[in-house]
Amino acid sequence: MFKKIALLLVVLIAGVLLYAATRPDSFRVERSTRIQAPPERIAPLVADFHRWSEWSPYEKLDPAMKRSFGGAASGPGATYAWEGNDKAGAGRMEILEASPTKVSIKLDFLKPFEARNTADFSFQPQGDATQVTWAMHGPAPYVSKLMGLFFDMDTLIGKDFEAGLANLKTAAEKPAGS
Repeated sequence: MFKKIALLLVVLIAGVLLYAATRPDSFRVERSTRIQAPPERIAPLVADFHRWSEWSPYEKLDPAMKRSFGGAASGPGATYAWEGNDKAGAGRMEILEASPTKVSIKLDFLKPFEARNTADFSFQPQGDATQVTWAMHGPAPYVSKLMGLFFDMDTLIGKDFEAGLANLKTAAEKPAGS
């Protein structure tokens, strides 16, 4: 009886491991919102890491988080590194491209796990408003594929993106000078 249960368990684990190997080699999480402001008013909030505290949900994960800024003040070459508690982890970002229609960021997580991804923000004018899309994409190594069987990364990260876009909307729609 014990041998049958052990064999069944081995077959089940092997099946899960093999199924994980068939998952896609990359991932993409994306959320969008409409903001009543022109792209020129929204993009600077994203292209300047010093302003992320106004809208990024990740800035609130650890009030004692250590932050360091480097490179350009904003736009291409600007860098931001952080080290925080277990929720915030540690990592580094660098702006690769910044324009009124797009900000692209190299995103390197160091803790709680290592990952190399890209975050893209696009700003598409729509009359007196702007459609803002926040996306993160990158490779999905085997461990990520395996974790993806048990955790829906789109839902987990997507909730953060939705909160961040709502905060970005509030910050961008504020009357100038307030």
